[in-house]
Amino acid sequence: MTVLVFGTSGQVGIELAALENVRSLSRAQADLSDPEACAQAIRAADCTAVINAAAYTAVDKAEEDEATAIVVNADAPAAMARAAAEKGVPFVHISTDYVFGGAGDAPFRPSDSTGPLGAYGRTKLAGEDAVRSAGGVHAILRTSWVFSAHGNNFVKTMLRLAESRDHLTVVGDQHGGPTPARAIAEACHAIAHQLADAPEKSGTYHFSGAPDTTWAGFARAVFEEAGEAVSVEDIPTSAYPTPAARPLNSRMDCSATEAAFGIARPDWRSDLAQVIAQLRS
Repeated sequence: MTVLVFGTSGQVGIELAALENVRSLSRAQADLSDPEACAQAIRAADCTAVINAAAYTAVDKAEEDEATAIVVNADAPAAMARAAAEKGVPFVHISTDYVFGGAGDAPFRPSDSTGPLGAYGRTKLAGEDAVRSAGGVHAILRTSWVFSAHGNNFVKTMLRLAESRDHLTVVGDQHGGPTPARAIAEACHAIAHQLADAPEKSGTYHFSGAPDTTWAGFARAVFEEAGEAVSVEDIPTSAYPTPAARPLNSRMDCSATEAAFGIARPDWRSDLAQVIAQLRS
């Protein structure tokens, strides 16, 4: 089974490229700003499944450039999903906790009402709708707080700040599950394989690391694991304004993913240790 993957430079895309029977397409080979080129790449490929791990993820920049974000996050996945449906192969699409508004403190289920707070969430939600409308075998996998040894992410930012700071203020009222990019890649790969044999499992699923924490709690775990003597002071979201609003509640109920595919929530703490060791080596 050959899996065609869109996205080679992102955290999940890098991890997917390391898995067996994966063919990754770079931006030069399939630019998401050209949806038809993406669809043509699928039509021309000898593949048995497609995973879209590429996206416009600049959350704040999307507030000023929603037109580009909608092409990359909605129009391109729409074209991919239609091409995959025409080809008769499963399509796995990575989405985000930002499709929710973040109210309350209960974990969001896949069936819960959405309500994105900003442009990034709106464009990702539009992408989800387009994938469903394509009518093919598919899985939309919503995830959150991605980290790895690659690219830009919270763990790497905290370690960089620890080089010159011994005290940091970090948002302590946003709750969610940090999720290892490696685990997301493995989940997408496994889901693509299972959908080929069980197309009735098509649908929307959640996948995030456990246990849930806050950004401040995550920061403390990073410094403890790295052996850095940095104290963390919790601050409210209101004390750290950003162009795009962040959901306060990004907890996600992942039970449907485990029931359908046998994939449990990963313990982000063990992956954090591996990531830090990899960065330090």
